[in-house]
Amino acid sequence: MKVAIIGLGFRLGYLGRVFSEIDPSFEIVGYVDPAPAGLKGLTEEGISVGKSYATPQDLIAGETFDLLMIGSPNHLHLEHIRIGLEAGLTVFTEKPIVISTEESLELARLLNKHGHDRLLVGLVLRYSPLYRDLRQAQAEGRLGDVVSIEASEHIEPYHGAFFMRDWRRYGRYAGGFMLEKCCHDLDLYNGVVGARPRFVASFGGRKSFVPANAPENQGVNDLELYHRKPSGWMGAEKVFDSDADIIDYQTAIIEYENGVSMTFHTNLNVPDQFRRFCVIGSKGMAEGDFVRGFLDVHNARNNEKVIAKKYSAPSEKSQHYGADEQMAEDVLAFVQTGARQPVSALDAIEAGILALAMDEARLGHKVVDLAPVWAEYDACLHGRERVAQAKSA
Repeated sequence: MKVAIIGLGFRLGYLGRVFSEIDPSFEIVGYVDPAPAGLKGLTEEGISVGKSYATPQDLIAGETFDLLMIGSPNHLHLEHIRIGLEAGLTVFTEKPIVISTEESLELARLLNKHGHDRLLVGLVLRYSPLYRDLRQAQAEGRLGDVVSIEASEHIEPYHGAFFMRDWRRYGRYAGGFMLEKCCHDLDLYNGVVGARPRFVASFGGRKSFVPANAPENQGVNDLELYHRKPSGWMGAEKVFDSDADIIDYQTAIIEYENGVSMTFHTNLNVPDQFRRFCVIGSKGMAEGDFVRGFLDVHNARNNEKVIAKKYSAPSEKSQHYGADEQMAEDVLAFVQTGARQPVSALDAIEAGILALAMDEARLGHKVVDLAPVWAEYDACLHGRERVAQAKSA
């Protein structure tokens, strides 16, 4: 498979290595990135990246390839997706798919015009073995009707510090922490619920990565932990006195259109990190953790543990609990045969709208009703927006 890349950062640099291990014919024919942070890792593995181009248009005109991969900063995704779809290409974009509700509506208009089958998205946890087993247990009726969900994504201090130092620290580029980091998780539970979120409330702020907690202000000089993960574009050294406008903890409460409720909690300063869920249904309960690697399912009528599985990454270099490897296989199968993917661009948009509503609720200290957003989104996606405008003219 031949690919071209717009935005050769650390993420697509890593995925380039994963794809090349799975597909011996994998080739990067060219890329666009003025400062390709992922280039070094690829060249160290002996993977050629082809020619550097100044613009996406030059890249598309200059090369022939099977897949356009977008790893640019989030605020550039919409324009790069547009360029790819308008050129008739198959496009893979990293998450989050766009950074605002307005961009979500604009992307819906774009997909109404071009269709969404050619747009793949890197919501990688949908490909994870643990999530697939959870959905299989649900399909087998072991949970019954989903009633409520408790979920969280907590990350270690070194990773939280990365967010305070990287370009992702600015909402104008990333769309906010909940969107940038937790859209994976929100997408997963949207899928489990099988309905759209309707009402959203949220609270949070920044209490860990503040000047008072800086190690040097507590007589500690070792800052290595907080600089362990390298940053790329717009990287900075400051952590506790960062100019970031993102949160470092947040809790949200969601009610879905079908009445299912969920609580979701994230924190960027958890020394023993976990990424846990508990899905409680009318017939059973599923509890799991992507970091700690387990899935337990209990029967509600007799308390019997009917599923007990353990998971581990396929190698020490593997990220996302083995999901990247499965995603590479599935994307390759899509390019070769059109095989169905476990997640769609529409799933990504809906997870993003939920994340953005969480921040709207947090900032406004209010409950957000998403019904008007879904109505407008559907109108854009299905072309009814233009019909309504024509009737009112």
